[in-house]
Amino acid sequence: MTRGHDIPDIRSISAGLSQKGVRDHNERLLLSLLQRHGDMPGSDLARRAGLSPPTVSAILKRLENDGLLERGEPQRGKVGKPSVPMKLSPGGVLSFGLKIGRRSADLLVMDFAGRIRHQRQTTYPYPMPEDVFGFVADSVADITTLLGPRAAARICGIGVAAPFEMWNWSDLTGRAAETFLSWKNIDIRSRIAQITSLPVLIVNDATAACQAEHVYGRGKAFRDYAYFFVGAFVGGGIVLNHSVFEGRQGNAGALGSLRSIGPDGKNRQLVDTASLHLLEARLKKAAIDPALLWQSPQDWGAFTDHVDPWLDQTGLELAKASLSTCAVIDFEAILIDGAFPSAVRGDLVERVRHHIRDQDTRGLILPTIESGNIGGNARAIGAACGPVFSQYFLNTNAGLAVA
Repeated sequence: MTRGHDIPDIRSISAGLSQKGVRDHNERLLLSLLQRHGDMPGSDLARRAGLSPPTVSAILKRLENDGLLERGEPQRGKVGKPSVPMKLSPGGVLSFGLKIGRRSADLLVMDFAGRIRHQRQTTYPYPMPEDVFGFVADSVADITTLLGPRAAARICGIGVAAPFEMWNWSDLTGRAAETFLSWKNIDIRSRIAQITSLPVLIVNDATAACQAEHVYGRGKAFRDYAYFFVGAFVGGGIVLNHSVFEGRQGNAGALGSLRSIGPDGKNRQLVDTASLHLLEARLKKAAIDPALLWQSPQDWGAFTDHVDPWLDQTGLELAKASLSTCAVIDFEAILIDGAFPSAVRGDLVERVRHHIRDQDTRGLILPTIESGNIGGNARAIGAACGPVFSQYFLNTNAGLAVA
């Protein structure tokens, strides 16, 4: 996986504690600092964490012995002996990430450094349960074999990114509609547990995309921001205090459900006015196969005339939604990404910037509008982040989601 653009300003996170009995917190803190800021020697980690050098040295030794950290090349300064930076060991932890989308499913395995080791994909008109779980079973077995016993033993879990109430997003009729509606009574965690004994973590698909952007993309540059991911149906996520905030029931940042007004003047949700299913409808009307939108690698050059009006409508809707979001929390930035080519993403961001200047912004502090840089794989990558973060990294919002 490409780790994205260089980020000049990476905000730091909270300090540690040296009292007895908080080893797990301090281990997570040091791992989080290395993940966020990159390789650094123990002296720098001690300064950033607010821990004593002996405490940091002892923790680093334990983490290295556990295979979670490795030593980098010694760095010679002007005086004194060379310092040895510590870094996350890519093979120290692996995690599966599963995205169940409305047009495709992806299963990947990601290492501790955020690199994708292997990935499998299947496409479909609609995600029927047995097709999806059959794909998962085959792909887990295939990838586990490719990894080999030693690496497979390092897999810490499987994260699953799926739309909230997926059964509500179908225009199917007849027997196919009944099959699709069966998602309502399916316990995804239990079905995955029949395939693998690994711990299973379920997350909203757009929240997972937000997590990927926050960990490996532009999100490192901001403390608090809202995130829009434009897929077949638009969704979103929010970041507070350097951590993705899922909320009490895991549905915080459900930005696709923001109120909007359709062309007919009727009340709509953002999913009805700023999603790729609207572009699919435009292509169908022009007798163009909408499946072309989801082919990899993506190339939308053949139907630019249909993409352009969709971009303008979506840009306007996202501009209004951005302001509505900032009326609740004064986010410093709005990040926008989606399941489309990078050139389309850049064009969309520019249109949002243009449209937001024409809106009524009384009483609001305008956020900066920025492009994400993870792209269509964000949901699967974010899903893979779930087990890793729950077991190894620090969640600075842990106290905000208590019921």
